[in-house]
Amino acid sequence: MIGGSIKRQHTFPYDSGMKSAMLAFDDPRWKELQHAYGDAGDIPDLLRALAVSTGQNADFQREPWFDLWSRLCHQGDVYVASYAAVPHIVHIAKETEGPIDFSFFAFPAAVEIARRTGPGPDIPAADVDAYHRAIAQLIDNVSLHRHQAWNQPMLLAVAAALAVAKGHIAAAEALLNLDDDWIGRIKSDEVV
Repeated sequence: MIGGSIKRQHTFPYDSGMKSAMLAFDDPRWKELQHAYGDAGDIPDLLRALAVSTGQNADFQREPWFDLWSRLCHQGDVYVASYAAVPHIVHIAKETEGPIDFSFFAFPAAVEIARRTGPGPDIPAADVDAYHRAIAQLIDNVSLHRHQAWNQPMLLAVAAALAVAKGHIAAAEALLNLDDDWIGRIKSDEVV
């Protein structure tokens, strides 16, 4: 048992036909990749910490999610390191049995939304395959975690993850921005 959750006995790559794997934690290329505050040499340690802290989190400023969000999806901007981190985040969710934090779905969805709608960089060639496979894997991760209790943030994050995996970027963005205020306005026909 790790971080309050049981680990599944799956290994990456997701299937034997994968042309490239995730960027290894010890690969020196992390220091060549950039995030919001400079080189991404710190990202492997944050991902390692995430792998042992997978449970639901009521505090959005709790580590390691706070640092991952602020470095890799900073105010809607993404970086080349974001694309290398997403496969690890999706893989950790795949390997974890038991409740996981909603960010395991919201973060990859937000990165893909930003990639498709914002001025972010292109995915480095070395990371393209693993990144796109991770986005596709979100569908299976939803299925793996479907029997767990979902609060509203998890439900919206899951729906957004499904939307990006199916190419519905505008719907995914709307889902990630939906909150109690917007839901109330929609229910009361206040939205014009």
